[in-house]
Amino acid sequence: MRNLPPITKRLLLINLLVWLFDSLLQQRGVYLTQFLGLWSAGSGMFHFWQPFTYMFMHANFGHLFCNMFAVLMFGPMLEENWGRNKYLLYYTVCGLGAAAVQMLTWYLTGQQVGVTIGASGAVFGILFAFGWLFPDIPMFILFIPIPIRARTFVFIYAAIELLAGLADFSFDNVAHFAHLGGMLFGWLVILIWRIPWKDKFPRIHRDDEDDKRGKDFSDYHYQEPIR
Repeated sequence: MRNLPPITKRLLLINLLVWLFDSLLQQRGVYLTQFLGLWSAGSGMFHFWQPFTYMFMHANFGHLFCNMFAVLMFGPMLEENWGRNKYLLYYTVCGLGAAAVQMLTWYLTGQQVGVTIGASGAVFGILFAFGWLFPDIPMFILFIPIPIRARTFVFIYAAIELLAGLADFSFDNVAHFAHLGGMLFGWLVILIWRIPWKDKFPRIHRDDEDDKRGKDFSDYHYQEPIR
């Protein structure tokens, strides 16, 4: 933890502390998911803060571990590459975008009552960015001892999520389209950052004579004072 960049470290700690606090409250019959989870608009339990707070809620330790392990594996390289502020902005936008896609999915499918929690949307955004910035880094899938390029790994994972979301298995309670939403908004953010804004809106530079004007007070004209 001491060697981790600051934003990655804080994300890990905040998610862990929220899970511990939620676990303690559940023993007293209080469930934070009712207030901080992302609820569908038709449930009557939606609040404006939920698209942000749901990112820090997790169903159990296994859910928390999988998401935070991904943050630990891929987050530091992105934070070192982008800087802390840019990385935190990207993480947040991906999480919010995943929430928007999930709510749109509920609306299109006519699901009145639904709730989702977890940092998976932001995590999938991180995964997408890692594949984009470091496409040739070899990665290994569990139980498959063959290295796969990071970009190929991201494409495979995205295809699996899309197929699982379209299949809509009755036993599957994973928000697959929220995961894809995190990737989608991550892609949009990266595209926006890659636009050469300085070339689109060049700064107006003054000529050398204009730059000098105002520095030499002898250039100013003034009236003689009235005696």
